[in-house]
Amino acid sequence: MQKGKRKLALILIWALVVPIFGASQLSFYRVATVSAQAAGEAAEAKRQQEIKDAQDKAESLKKKIEKETKAKALLQQNLGQIQSAVFSTQKVINTTKSVIIETDTTIARKEQEIKNLSDQIILQQQLLRDLIQQAYYVQNQPILKLILLDGKFSDLLSGAQHLTSLDEKILAIVAEINNKKTQIDGDKVELAKKKEVHLGVLATKTEQKQELVADQVEVLGDIEDKNATIAKLQKQLTELQGDLNTLTGKSYNASDIRQAVEDASGETGVPQGVLYGFLKMETNLGANTGQCTYAEVEKVAVARYKKYGSKYKASIALLYKRQNLFNSLVADLGYSKNKKVSCSPSGYIGQGGAMGVPQFMADVWNGYSAQITSATGHKTPDPWNLTDGVMGMAIKLKRAGATSSSASAIKKASISYLGTYHAPYYNGIVYWSKNYKLLFE
Repeated sequence: MQKGKRKLALILIWALVVPIFGASQLSFYRVATVSAQAAGEAAEAKRQQEIKDAQDKAESLKKKIEKETKAKALLQQNLGQIQSAVFSTQKVINTTKSVIIETDTTIARKEQEIKNLSDQIILQQQLLRDLIQQAYYVQNQPILKLILLDGKFSDLLSGAQHLTSLDEKILAIVAEINNKKTQIDGDKVELAKKKEVHLGVLATKTEQKQELVADQVEVLGDIEDKNATIAKLQKQLTELQGDLNTLTGKSYNASDIRQAVEDASGETGVPQGVLYGFLKMETNLGANTGQCTYAEVEKVAVARYKKYGSKYKASIALLYKRQNLFNSLVADLGYSKNKKVSCSPSGYIGQGGAMGVPQFMADVWNGYSAQITSATGHKTPDPWNLTDGVMGMAIKLKRAGATSSSASAIKKASISYLGTYHAPYYNGIVYWSKNYKLLFE
């Protein structure tokens, strides 16, 4: 009887407890689900806010870049005006110098004329002495003596007339000498005055040129500052774009060359056939991206440049600039400095160092990296990566006008890409652009 009562009591307790426990458990699950949902919503709201903040910051950076670019354009316009003024001022300086030289030459000629005149005066003085002596002799002869000696009065009259003629000659010579000297002295003074004026103009224009050159140097410095600022802002924008692509899930990697070409073609409008043509001729679809280290490139290029003298100093400087950019890039990507690049060409004087799938030089790659990041979502674009490399090639080809498969468009793009026209290169691109499907048969 007691056992029955205990059993009945346990049943009653169980009947009361189980519903309560079940309700509590259900309530717990409901609370947990609601909490998880709330946490997910909060995380999504945070992600959306981060996206918005990143987009706002990106827009702000774009506006700053636009502002700095406009300021740079104004500086370049100002620089052009200054350079034009320098040219005009130098032209005036050159003309003034020529006039001064010509004036000096004329003054020297006048001085020579004065010297010649002085020599002439000496001769005239001798002639005057002779004439004066003759006149003195005639004037001091007694009339009777002259008549008795000569026996003719007409001779006396003739002598008198001769004396008058001598006087006239003397006066004429004296007048001529004085006139010439006065004229030459006047010319010389006038020329000296003109020279003084031109010297003043020369001094003024020289000072103006110095001021213009100083302004030119200052503006060039300002342009360099703007370039540095724009580069810094571009770098910030690229990094931010990478973060934004990560937040929005836009970052991707192509699984193979076909997908990379398809994505790049869709992004840029460059036909797939054109991309395949360039990829085939540049790196055999990414299979051959280089056989040399940069150290080997440097050794060969420098030896060749030095062989041809100082005119290749700029090329050596460019080589080292690109090498520094290459070293910085491979460090950021986690590659060794021995990452292979194109070798220096054997057919002509030049330098290797072209990188990855598109065979871009390091400075060219840097110029396109922001656009590649925007398209692929990769924060630090990699020229050896199929996705980045093909996208970089497509962006450059689009800029070169290769948005159609026409022969003229391909020719123009091939010249832009290679830097010169090379018939086998162009013909190969045209062939493979039409027959790229054969590459996968």
